[in-house]
Amino acid sequence: MAENQPSTLKSYIDSATGKAQEALGNLTGNTGDRAKGELREENARAEHDASHATAKVPGGAISGSGAAVRDDPNRTEGTWNQTVGSTKEAVGNLTGNEVFSPWLWMRRSELVANTIAKSLKQAGREQNLEGQSQEAKGQLKDFGSGAADRAQGALGSAVSGLTGDRAEQVRYDQLRAEGKTQQRSAEHDIQKQAEAERRH
Repeated sequence: MAENQPSTLKSYIDSATGKAQEALGNLTGNTGDRAKGELREENARAEHDASHATAKVPGGAISGSGAAVRDDPNRTEGTWNQTVGSTKEAVGNLTGNEVFSPWLWMRRSELVANTIAKSLKQAGREQNLEGQSQEAKGQLKDFGSGAADRAQGALGSAVSGLTGDRAEQVRYDQLRAEGKTQQRSAEHDIQKQAEAERRH
């Protein structure tokens, strides 16, 4: 693992070490150990946050380590289909009723307009649901491939480090960073959707 990249695992280890050092300082009355422990815990929290930092950009994400990845096309297309479907559904709502119930006194043009509005609303609802499914498939694919690349990169980097192959270690570190970014990107979108559902 590259030394300059933030690591969630390292943040957990540093946090535990900081807690132990702080506890030792409390037991012995050594304010220096207590302060060093607290500082180590603060640094561990900052590293943890940095290891989770991912900036979403249209069609992809960039991590704090500088790794840039593209989202699975299903995520982008699914979001687009949801937007278009919601728009169609809203226009259908504005222009007519959901339930088609022609009255005998309706003129033919009113009957056609009501049918179009119903069709537009139904088509929008179907496209929105299709988009949600499509986006979820893309998120699942990105999460899974990101986790796999992350694991392969971590293992490859460790083996390369043991064998002294610095070029391979750098290559595997990059694979791990890209996998982590892909995984965090999918997590970000999934969490955002869950928060939106909780608000409704």
